[in-house]
Amino acid sequence: MAPNHPARLEPQESPESYVGLEASRAEERAREHGWSSVRSLPPGSVITMEYLVGRLNFEVEDGTVLRCWKG
Repeated sequence: MAPNHPARLEPQESPESYVGLEASRAEERAREHGWSSVRSLPPGSVITMEYLVGRLNFEVEDGTVLRCWKG
């Protein structure tokens, strides 16, 4: 039988609200809002497709968040 882990929750905010922000400010805000992990990536990065509850991903170019998604 698998161990019984409490359900992990993630903030219920729209990732789109981070688009256009300066990357370091976006990361700071995400952590303040309860995201347990924040990942900044350059456009076109090759990444794994696993979904990690509580992680927020930023696609960043020239210091600005272009795209943001959960997992």
